[in-house]
Amino acid sequence: MSQPTVALLLDIDREYREKGRAGLLARIAPRRFNPEGKAWLPVLNARHDDWHFTALFSNTERAHELHRTYDWVVIFYSDPDGDEGQATVVTERRGALTGQRVVRGREPECARYYRAAPAAPALSI
Repeated sequence: MSQPTVALLLDIDREYREKGRAGLLARIAPRRFNPEGKAWLPVLNARHDDWHFTALFSNTERAHELHRTYDWVVIFYSDPDGDEGQATVVTERRGALTGQRVVRGREPECARYYRAAPAAPALSI
């Protein structure tokens, strides 16, 4: 099965977090770890090229234990042939990619992606 590129997954991650912060996404009430039944979890459904994506923050026990619920983004994807997969994007906390968003399990590709990306312009003060 083919997978979306790291660049595309990081774009979906960025779009999800930006639209979520801006309040532009529908919110659902997850059943787990949500005793008040609040609709707090934003969900992005998007199409890019031939891919369909659904992105949401990780609502796992581990994400809650480590206080990473609003950092870990799970992206479900499918291609036109119906093949499906998922990826998790997190903020790297160690190594050369510290502070960067990375696709877990595809760190070498992420390193190549960031090396090839043009440097962000310096902020003028």
